[in-house]
Amino acid sequence: MIEKYRKAFNSNFKEETYRALLNGINQKFDYTAPFKIAETPIFIPNDLKKRLVDACNDIMSVINQPNFKALTEGAFFDKKNKVPNEDEHSKFVQLDFGICLDEHGTPTPKLIELQGFPSLYCFQHLLESMYQKHYDIPQHLSIHPTGISSLEFVELLRTEIVGDTDPNQVILLEIEPEKQATAIDFYCTANLLGIKVLCISKLIKKGKKLFYLNDEGKEIQVLKIYNRIIFDELNQRDDLKREFDFKDEVDIEWIGHPNWFFRISKYTMPLLKGDYVPKSYYLNQLESIPKDLENYVLKPLYSFAGAGVQIHVTREMIDQIKDKSNYLLQEKVAYHPIIKTLDVPAKCEIRMMLLHCEKENTTKIVSNLVRLSKGEMIGVKYNKDKTWVGGSTGFFELS
Repeated sequence: MIEKYRKAFNSNFKEETYRALLNGINQKFDYTAPFKIAETPIFIPNDLKKRLVDACNDIMSVINQPNFKALTEGAFFDKKNKVPNEDEHSKFVQLDFGICLDEHGTPTPKLIELQGFPSLYCFQHLLESMYQKHYDIPQHLSIHPTGISSLEFVELLRTEIVGDTDPNQVILLEIEPEKQATAIDFYCTANLLGIKVLCISKLIKKGKKLFYLNDEGKEIQVLKIYNRIIFDELNQRDDLKREFDFKDEVDIEWIGHPNWFFRISKYTMPLLKGDYVPKSYYLNQLESIPKDLENYVLKPLYSFAGAGVQIHVTREMIDQIKDKSNYLLQEKVAYHPIIKTLDVPAKCEIRMMLLHCEKENTTKIVSNLVRLSKGEMIGVKYNKDKTWVGGSTGFFELS
């Protein structure tokens, strides 16, 4: 979006350079799950950066309200998903913005969804370094909008996830992590922070204590869990034998308490107002169905990898939903194809990645993630016509 950088990048692009970038990433870790990476990063100008930061601040002002937990208690419509020992702040917050044009033709963000759950913090760190290594990225551009260095970013993650705990007693918890599409981030995290990536089926429960077996077969007590399990997937895995249930009272510290996945989610959308937020309604609370349904999308409140989202909504579709309390009707966001490529322009979605810093008791923007598409919607699940371009990152001007 910064024209001079976009033009220079496109003019100098070579397919072999992109292949070298992919090889550089894929050869670092032994993993089998696919992860599609875009040919290009994006270049975010200061005026759009300011709008993104303002949008984040507006949304966090709602999340930081003293009564936010009371406002979001209804998010636990299935009480078996509520986990004990919840903390006061979500360690991780992700805010996804589609990039549109305002009435003056200026790029502006519109919130698509949000989550109180980790994202690809460590993979984005790797991706930044690979874009910088293989492409001519100006030194004054950074994926960290506040201007922190890459080293400072890694140390911040280490402080908030590991802290003073022995890294061997900190685990990244998933369901068959090696099979997940985001597996590369797990291995990046293990490499950067020295923690163990573990399937929930490998946890050993003894009373209120949790353990795992290390490579030498020795039992290691778990003190912290960096949780990456999504309940929608876990609830579908009746075949998975495990000793630990999220409802268990155990002597561990959650790094990213699971309850925040529900509180800060699509459920939060109707609570938000402002220039950067589309109108959103709980489907079961609508007094009447809008006549212009072509201007709305229908979303399950909690679904794995975007499953169940409907972009061509009809009255019949709504009438057929039995449990309307599990759905959201949201004003459609008009993504603009703003990223010039070598053929047709691409649409983009920017995820602003936030982290709660315990010492300062504040939630800060620390990084970003970008998804690019030339199709109707953003994301692998939506683009069966092969128009999904891939995951990327945004470089901000620091000035």
